[in-house]
Amino acid sequence: MISANTALDRLRTGNARFVRNDSTMRLNELNRSALTAGQAPFAIILGCSDSRVPAELVFDQGLGDLFVIRVAGNIIAPSQIGSVEFAAEKLGSRLVVVMGHTHCGAVAATLDAVLSGNAADSRNIRSIIDRVRCAVEIARESAPADDRAALLDHATRANVRIACNQLRHGSDIIERLIDKDGLVVVGAQYSIESGEVEFFDGV
Repeated sequence: MISANTALDRLRTGNARFVRNDSTMRLNELNRSALTAGQAPFAIILGCSDSRVPAELVFDQGLGDLFVIRVAGNIIAPSQIGSVEFAAEKLGSRLVVVMGHTHCGAVAATLDAVLSGNAADSRNIRSIIDRVRCAVEIARESAPADDRAALLDHATRANVRIACNQLRHGSDIIERLIDKDGLVVVGAQYSIESGEVEFFDGV
């Protein structure tokens, strides 16, 4: 088991390689065979389902390195909390990263729904929008109302902070591991433009 700080350094170093187009990870048969007996991912990444944000590539990590949970808008629901609990308690991961990203479609859809007052036709999509809505409302208090790009950026960051707080305070297991066993929950934003990951909450 490696510490949260060591895990965070490893993610930062891997992301720097990715930004430089100097990725080192390659899939090979040795990787697969070594993992047949089990896994010990050094970090948990709760990120968005967006096809432009694959965590393993963004952090230049290989098979077995990351426990990745992906859902539109990197929202927190019981299944996501349970997945984090499993990886932290059963697999020994001591770093959880909630990673949003620029140009997030789920946050943009929520912003549009709030500004227009129109609800999505799908109740399933509405369930995602409802979980992001609070972040948009926070953004409307802190960003200029006529600057959609600023609203979207503020909402994306607020959405990450909300998810981090839900993880830190929404699970007895996670709270115990934070208090007694070195688990750390941090928030980050991936830039689709530059490829860089900025860690900005809980670091």
